[in-house]
Amino acid sequence: MNLSFTVKSFSELSNEELYELLRLRSEVFVVEQNCVFLDQDNKDQKCHHLMLWEGKEMVGYTRLVPAGLSYGEMAIGRVVTSPAARGKGYGRVLMEKSIEQCQEIFGVGPIRIGAQTYALGFYSSLGFMAEGETYDEDGIEHIEMVWKP
Repeated sequence: MNLSFTVKSFSELSNEELYELLRLRSEVFVVEQNCVFLDQDNKDQKCHHLMLWEGKEMVGYTRLVPAGLSYGEMAIGRVVTSPAARGKGYGRVLMEKSIEQCQEIFGVGPIRIGAQTYALGFYSSLGFMAEGETYDEDGIEHIEMVWKP
């Protein structure tokens, strides 16, 4: 595994990095999941962006969201791994780094996610606990989950 990661604020992203992360998000959320939605929601500019690389290829990405922007707590959103890189454990590496970086950037505290319900077991294995009722977001069933330090 030749993996590395970078975390940058929006203003620190290069044009190439921004293009790659938006392309990856579109590849999975719009094309693969057949979900028509406005991905650019004016939150990216206030977030940090964690990019997981295998060599020079972006194989995973998360958006690290400060408290108060999406939820009362800090959050991890837009969790995505490249279809070509699945089955290698990169999702776990991506989320572990995202939790670590949220705590480093925003301070120690709980982290909230809006998880697609099919991934409930995966997020539970990382210490997230389901909270509340399931809800529909863009035609996909979700549930909020919280990780506590």
